Amino acid sequence: MINAAETKPENKTWSPVCSLDDIVPNMGICALVKNKHVAVFHVDGDQKRLFAIDNFDPNAKASVLSRGLIGSLGERIVVASPIYKHHFDLQNGECLEAPENSVSAYPVRVENRTVWVAV
Repeated sequence: MINAAETKPENKTWSPVCSLDDIVPNMGICALVKNKHVAVFHVDGDQKRLFAIDNFDPNAKASVLSRGLIGSLGERIVVASPIYKHHFDLQNGECLEAPENSVSAYPVRVENRTVWVAV
């Protein structure tokens, strides 16, 4: 069972991104959703979970977060940017080293093995 990070998508539109099978476990992909570069991550641990955050790393000024390494810092599931290695919390988009450079997080769901993101 996929446990997707999902919040109330007020004023947001759900868009199909890809098949769940297109995202290698513990990796991310980049998708263009409503003209936004969104990084979608499939975290495979005790529970399979999906997360979506902005793909643009404001520290590096580049769309690279989908290529980062997934890990954990304490209780937080994070992605480390491949350029400056800043850690972004996958649940809320907070940049742990520079909170002023946090990114947006988006609700994710899976229906019939299709991954949907609300932006």
